[in-house]
Amino acid sequence: MLELLAAAAPGAEPPVWMTWLPIIGMVLIFWFLIIRPQMKRQKEHQAKVAGLKKGDQVVTQGGLVGKVIKVDDTYAEIELAKDVRVKAVKHTIADLIEPGAKPAND
Repeated sequence: MLELLAAAAPGAEPPVWMTWLPIIGMVLIFWFLIIRPQMKRQKEHQAKVAGLKKGDQVVTQGGLVGKVIKVDDTYAEIELAKDVRVKAVKHTIADLIEPGAKPAND
């Protein structure tokens, strides 16, 4: 009887792919819940920045709000107030403000 138990023990081991299954499952969960949405947001942001044009109102990552005066491949010149202009790297522009949007404090 003891010989039967000893012979059956090695056969009760799960297959190798079963040990990798939880790890593969976690990678898939991270992909669909974290990585994929972040890539989607990044593509949307790149499309917004690529579509910048003169006259757009923007918010920089530093929180400055202004109007785009001039755009080139790398930089955007933004007017913050009358005769106050700054040159910002285009990818530091966080968002576009839709025309006609009301400020949050009104």
